[in-house]
Amino acid sequence: MASHLTVNRDRLWHTLMEMGQVGALPNGGCSRPALSEDDRKGRNLFIRWCREAGCEVSFDAAGNIYARRTGRNSSRPAVATGSHLDTQPHGGKFDGIYGVLAGLEVVRALNDARIETDAALDVICWTNEEGVRFGPPLAGSQSFAGKLDVTTLHQCPTTDGTTVGEDLRRTGFLGTERPGSRALDCFIEAHIEQGPILEAQAKTIGVVTHIIGIRWFLVTLTGVDSHAGTTPMDRRRDALVGAAEMITTLNQMARDEDSFARLTVGKIEVSPNSGATIPGKATFVCDLRHPDTGVLDTLESRMHASMRYIAARRGLAIEITRSINIPPLGFAPDLITLIRNTAAQLGYSNIDMLSGAGHDAMNVAQVVPTAMLFVPCKDGLSHNEAESATPEDLAAGAHTLLHVLLARSG
Repeated sequence: MASHLTVNRDRLWHTLMEMGQVGALPNGGCSRPALSEDDRKGRNLFIRWCREAGCEVSFDAAGNIYARRTGRNSSRPAVATGSHLDTQPHGGKFDGIYGVLAGLEVVRALNDARIETDAALDVICWTNEEGVRFGPPLAGSQSFAGKLDVTTLHQCPTTDGTTVGEDLRRTGFLGTERPGSRALDCFIEAHIEQGPILEAQAKTIGVVTHIIGIRWFLVTLTGVDSHAGTTPMDRRRDALVGAAEMITTLNQMARDEDSFARLTVGKIEVSPNSGATIPGKATFVCDLRHPDTGVLDTLESRMHASMRYIAARRGLAIEITRSINIPPLGFAPDLITLIRNTAAQLGYSNIDMLSGAGHDAMNVAQVVPTAMLFVPCKDGLSHNEAESATPEDLAAGAHTLLHVLLARSG
């Protein structure tokens, strides 16, 4: 390994900061919902940079952007990297954006060193990872993996009253290439961790082995609306109190399982939502995550039994509907080993870790050998304007990515 071949730390940082000015927010973050006007500007800036670096740029029918640095052997599948440029409403400068611009920096570094690879290198910007203006999230990578029909995607409404198809035509990103028709050797996604583990353990590179399984449950409790002043405590059928007991019980259940279990109730609706009326209905969403399908099955069964027991004891009707079921996903073992060994050979401390969040890589992995690498972010904070990472860590991730892609592309 020519370890002296590296990326330009300052150039990568300045590129990230310049992209962060597109859709800039007052507290240092940025807002670029997919296919919005600011997302169009950000995508066009990326395209300009890629063309200046000598890349051929094209789009598919889902609006995914492919910037190709050609190789010697056009018959070989391209080695790919990338992520997304769209953000949360109060997003930071790095979530997704880092993976796209780290790929661009790899291209620039190869140009600086006048290195020609055997296989082409594709830097990909996936459409609508975040799912802010329209659903589903991860739409571009789902289309690439054959999990979302393009016609269905084009018909999806946006929060601005348009459709995705109309927006793709308006912004100029509606390509003719069928998503998934492009042959790829592999896909490597670089990303900030979005959690506190790397920073807490003073490690530079996270070698992602799995993406955690996700199950969502919509829980509806029905009791009786009644007067807050005249109904004795022992005669109430209070749906909100039942929901509160369930939430704390489920929280403890996940805490008692193991360090990989995640249980969150982040959304709850109460009816009639009046200060003087005992709530007769409560609905909440339960987000359960774990990397092991067997543990997910066990936890789901225990959760259902516990909630039904609490509902019966409090005189409440209960309905539980599973709305999302994303199985755990393991990345390609040979790519995991390559990332781990590359980081070590370059002198970067590293650990194997799980991703507790979903990423485009989990869809691409259905059809192409795929892996991910993480770099630390300050306080594990993401989906927040205060999202932050150091130039040194970002460069280390891009440096590792450079040599991983070189190893695959020849």
